[in-house]
Amino acid sequence: MYKKYKNIERVKPSGLDLKDHLVGVQRVTKVTKGGRTFGFSAIVVVGNGDGVVGHGMGKSQDVASAIAKGIEDAKKNLVRIPIIKQTLPHEQKGKFGGAKVFLKPASHGTGVIAGGAVRAVLESVGVHDVLSKSQGSSNPHNVVKATFDALLNLRDAVTIAKQRGISLEKVFNG
Repeated sequence: MYKKYKNIERVKPSGLDLKDHLVGVQRVTKVTKGGRTFGFSAIVVVGNGDGVVGHGMGKSQDVASAIAKGIEDAKKNLVRIPIIKQTLPHEQKGKFGGAKVFLKPASHGTGVIAGGAVRAVLESVGVHDVLSKSQGSSNPHNVVKATFDALLNLRDAVTIAKQRGISLEKVFNG
């Protein structure tokens, strides 16, 4: 799922205190010869509030099992996101389908200025101060994936120093 991202750190769910956020539940209808069959799809974000987050989707005939399946799927896709002083290291844009998300670090005390699906993802990651803008499609599935696209492209100074093969001081002082 995350093949296009070069420097992501996959995380195992064992030993983590994960909390789940329900982003949305949709009722879907299938029309058959005997009438309508109703089902539900749920998109869920899980995270430990300290940089580990994952998202998943579950489908079932009832809401509770759709949410449970979504949580299990989210636990299979956990990744670590760099967080510095409860905010992001730099601003980043993410895109998935028709959804675009812009994330910008904010000073301490700003809070999470985000709506809906973006807020659920950022709170699960553990970001406390951030500015965001969701542009384009408001489909929660695509907005969650666009937010993950932005978060997975974030790099902290230590990672940049390793990639370039230089010291951390040289990254900041040129």
